[in-house]
Amino acid sequence: MMKSAVFRAALAVGAVLLLAALGAAVFVESGLYDIGADDHHTKPVLALITQLRDRSIESRLGSIKPQLAATPEMVKAGAQHYASLCVGCHLAPTQSKSDLRTGLYPHPPNLAQEDIQESRRAFWVIKHGIKMSAMPAWGKTLDDAAIWDVVAFVRKMPGMSKEDYQQLLQPP
Repeated sequence: MMKSAVFRAALAVGAVLLLAALGAAVFVESGLYDIGADDHHTKPVLALITQLRDRSIESRLGSIKPQLAATPEMVKAGAQHYASLCVGCHLAPTQSKSDLRTGLYPHPPNLAQEDIQESRRAFWVIKHGIKMSAMPAWGKTLDDAAIWDVVAFVRKMPGMSKEDYQQLLQPP
């Protein structure tokens, strides 16, 4: 008698899971969800993506040792990399828009105004990128030392004047 009830419950759970999978497949195949970058996600989808991104990054930070001190040389080198690789999406001090950034969704953070608290998180995001966000994995191009230079720079950038930024871009 007990085995029969457990079997029926397992069968019911399996049926519900199968129906959910079929419903998801029909939804995906229908093409109803607008994936265009010029239309925002629904609130539930945005919440799910945000949670997935944040938990995924957080779970991978344990192996990264934070860079303790950012030297002026690191900040200068980071500014050089940032100017050539990042400014089109993440802007520079006193810059409020760019042609590239306008068409991106989700909008990348304005790193000239956003205070970067967690250096390991910034390192991970720069090194590995974020799928379907236009954030490339710069670890394919830059070594870890260069990525730490960029982190050092973006942590110093909020509140930086345009003149200070331009001075960092001058050749030695």
